Amino acid sequence: MIRLFIADDHPIVREGLKRIITECSDMELVGEAVNGDQVLAGCTRDIVDVLLLDISMPGLGFFEIIRRLRLKRPELRILVLSIHSEDHYAVRSIRAGAAGYLSKERSSEELAEAIRHVYRGKTYVTATLAEKLVLELDPGQKKQVHEMLSDREYQIFRLLGSGKRITDIAAEVALSPKTVSTYRTRIFQKMNFRNMAELIRYAVDNNLAD
Repeated sequence: MIRLFIADDHPIVREGLKRIITECSDMELVGEAVNGDQVLAGCTRDIVDVLLLDISMPGLGFFEIIRRLRLKRPELRILVLSIHSEDHYAVRSIRAGAAGYLSKERSSEELAEAIRHVYRGKTYVTATLAEKLVLELDPGQKKQVHEMLSDREYQIFRLLGSGKRITDIAAEVALSPKTVSTYRTRIFQKMNFRNMAELIRYAVDNNLAD
């Protein structure tokens, strides 16, 4: 029996995932969470085989959740579920330690297969994502400027690119406004932006605004 833990702050999504799980005779739900702290507590306290992790939850960033769980529960398999396209977070998710990445637009049958796939110790990726991962390993592949950002910088960059204020971003990612401002400064330096208008223009032009 595959023991699953759902991490998503949207009740409708959680209910949909629960229905899919109950329809699978080889799966059972052992816990759920609506923010990062609950995910860490639940997955370190309960016996969990596969974590279904949403990207956009309140509190601790999902990259940090993956890293901490990889340290505390290295045997735990993490399948990232997202409304974002693979271009935005998929490669970074796998690189951070997730066992798979799946769009929420995929079918329930594909989700069930992805769960079984990662449970067996394999990595679940689509053909398109597999190609991106191969290119990621190519030392001669030229990277875009935003790909040089750290995972946290990239997260802050996307939120800034959507026009959100420092205080709103701080509340969303559970950091102080001062820390978010520091990340903004680093982003400006790394990407050679002179002002917010340039950052937002880059984010919009590259379809990176959250």
